[in-house]
Amino acid sequence: MPHYQAPLRDMQFVLHEVLNAEQHYAALPAFEDMVTKELIDQYLQAAADFCEHELSPLNPVGDREGCTWSDGVVSTPTGFKAAYQKYIELGFPSLAADPEYGGQGLPNSLGITISEMVGTANWAWSMYPGLSHGAVRTLEHHGSEQQKATYLPKLVSGEWTGTMCLTESHAGSDLGIIRTKAEPNADGSYDISGEKIFISAGEHDMSDNIIHIVLARLPNAPKGTKGISLFIVPKLIEGQANGVRCGSIEHKMGIHGNATCVINFDAAKGYLIGPEHRGLNCMFTFMNTARIGTAVQGLAAAEGSFQGALRYAKERLAMRSLSGIKAPDQDADPIIVHPAVRQMLLTQKAFAEGGRALIYDLAQYADLVEKSPDAATREKADHILSLLTPIAKAFLTETGYEAANKGVQVFGGHGFIAEHGMEQIVRDTRIACLYEGTTEIQAIDLLGRKVLGSKGKLLQDFAEVMQSFIDTQQDQANMQEFIQPLSDWMKKLGQVTKNIAQRAEQNPDEVGAAAFDYLYFAGYVTLAYYWARMAATAQHALNHGSNDTAFYQAKICTAQFYFDKLLPRVNAHIAVIDTGAASLMQLDADAFAF
Repeated sequence: MPHYQAPLRDMQFVLHEVLNAEQHYAALPAFEDMVTKELIDQYLQAAADFCEHELSPLNPVGDREGCTWSDGVVSTPTGFKAAYQKYIELGFPSLAADPEYGGQGLPNSLGITISEMVGTANWAWSMYPGLSHGAVRTLEHHGSEQQKATYLPKLVSGEWTGTMCLTESHAGSDLGIIRTKAEPNADGSYDISGEKIFISAGEHDMSDNIIHIVLARLPNAPKGTKGISLFIVPKLIEGQANGVRCGSIEHKMGIHGNATCVINFDAAKGYLIGPEHRGLNCMFTFMNTARIGTAVQGLAAAEGSFQGALRYAKERLAMRSLSGIKAPDQDADPIIVHPAVRQMLLTQKAFAEGGRALIYDLAQYADLVEKSPDAATREKADHILSLLTPIAKAFLTETGYEAANKGVQVFGGHGFIAEHGMEQIVRDTRIACLYEGTTEIQAIDLLGRKVLGSKGKLLQDFAEVMQSFIDTQQDQANMQEFIQPLSDWMKKLGQVTKNIAQRAEQNPDEVGAAAFDYLYFAGYVTLAYYWARMAATAQHALNHGSNDTAFYQAKICTAQFYFDKLLPRVNAHIAVIDTGAASLMQLDADAFAF
């Protein structure tokens, strides 16, 4: 089983050298003179110690034992509850919450770095506190003062945990057809009745209470998404059961240590959050948080699988190098000398480290949206955040899944054996491409709503950010291998977008036909931008006499690999986009059968 080691040097490189985190926080009044480099590193080290020594050893335990259900009660795997108490003692649940409710008032972007470590060490465990963060943010943004006072202190402390209860068995991602009902009571509360499925951490033994954030319909509500309202539904009210019961837990491909529940609401008392029929709008606070969190799972899969594969590739002996013996004192060479193995390892490394830069930057844009005093800055950041969120969620989970599969491949037949832990990463990661909106739904959101729906405005805003970076590097001779291709691909992305828009005017199905490959196209170009930035940062450090030569040279080499071996995949996606929708839509549905 791969034992997780927090990649602190790389995390600090992205935070301090590429993204200038200290300067970022100093520019925001909420964090100025508060979040220093030293403080950031202290939190990173504390989280690393917890993840390496507490969570990572529990990862195979959770997979092996799973959760158990008995008459509506769920028990988590051995050690999970004790680790959660340690997590509370370390203050991690309260990190980014409002001090008025017991929070530490630190940036959400700092919390994302800790989420990465927690998730890579033990993704199933991480989902228990992870869902609570979204519940806290939803209440902070949309709850009444009374609701905040009632629920936030114990959610923030970690004494209570939260969930989001969205979909139902017949609905899937189409929330406009949910049936859960909310009947108003004379005291201002509502009776919530219905069944919700796929509720992560919906029932467990790790906290004193579980606060469900539930979508439901009021009587005579309009059909579709405009008739959905949002409710707080506690498992317990003043210690008494509230008509909330776990009907069963799912038997899943992966994340066995997390309880994925069917939750039945039987006239459970609930409380309206925000305006009537505006529940989906309020829930997007939770969903956007969850989507960034799911993007972290893609990063976690790539990082965790890479760590396991790299250790194995350095130790495993098989055959001799074609370019000459590399380990003459051994019966064979370590497999890391073979180009095919290096291709897999570098792919994992490129996706993990590129994904880290994307997610950390995305988190900083989220800081700007929430905390910048300048309206224009908030608007620009919101545009970029809106564009990059579906890319991060979908592209990073798909590439994380690819990286996890490559980890199994590096191990060969041993990767298929459970004791090595590599196949667990594959199973645990597969869900990331599905929940919080499948890759295909995120692709439609990106192309249909974010790019074409804004008439190219959101894409243009991010293109300006990339162009600004390109302009700063135009005269750097040692950066031309990155800058010119990045500039060319950025322009090509604009051209392809225009072509799709023109075809879609004649046939709207062109958007759906192009969306999946368009998302990959945008994803590869986006990661190219971050790899170019990291290469520029590394080159600057070398030019200014850094003695950490090996680290910075590795960054530049990995950037070269990304541009040489991974970025050209875009050509295939463009070719698919150019074929249009015709061959997809001409076959009658009944003709699919034999």
